Amino acid sequence: MMPDRNISKSVIKRLPLYLRILDQMIQREISMVSSKELSSESGLTAEQIRKDLAYFGAFGTRGAGYNTEFLREKIIKIIGLDNTIDTVVIGAGNLGTALTRYNSAKNPYVNVVAVFDRDPQLIGQEIDKIRIYSIEEAPDFIKDNQIKVVIVAVPAGAAQEVVDLVISQGVKAILNFAPVKLNVPAEVHVHNADLTIELQSLIYYSSADEDRLKRLHQEVKAAKSPKTLLLE
Repeated sequence: MMPDRNISKSVIKRLPLYLRILDQMIQREISMVSSKELSSESGLTAEQIRKDLAYFGAFGTRGAGYNTEFLREKIIKIIGLDNTIDTVVIGAGNLGTALTRYNSAKNPYVNVVAVFDRDPQLIGQEIDKIRIYSIEEAPDFIKDNQIKVVIVAVPAGAAQEVVDLVISQGVKAILNFAPVKLNVPAEVHVHNADLTIELQSLIYYSSADEDRLKRLHQEVKAAKSPKTLLLE
């Protein structure tokens, strides 16, 4: 069954989570898993998991659950990971270097084949045997190697220029770590990973005690003008 292109992005984003859980279960030699067990591992409801998988076909057996090997194989094909995906990293700074090393060592489905940067001192060096090239070489490399997925880890001010460059060579999917909104054609998909926003939002939960929120509410109330109070 071919996936419906109208399936929401949130469903597609959850599939790699299911794949990671299945990989871990197979390593533990677990052959069958229920939606309830997947729920416990993922933090999603069993109903949500069944609904997500049902978009693509019937992969389980009522009362028995899912065969982990079979479901893993199907999810790999749905995502398009049945063939290793070649990708490149744009930006060889601290973040780009970390992303290159992580994907090289820990991501069996993605193959980082090159890194690009503007810094003359970095060009020609290697990150875990992956060569750093000049950004000027990126268009020909991307075109010759038919790269469709790119990881962008450059400063915000350079991100749009870099993205325009790779899109011109046929790139259709971009994982963006630059803290900026990118303008891309409708057929190009961008996933933004803003580590600063993620960390700042997480801090809320570390300091969201009842007394602090109560004080904040009182401060906001006290700061309201008489005009604002009348409008309410």
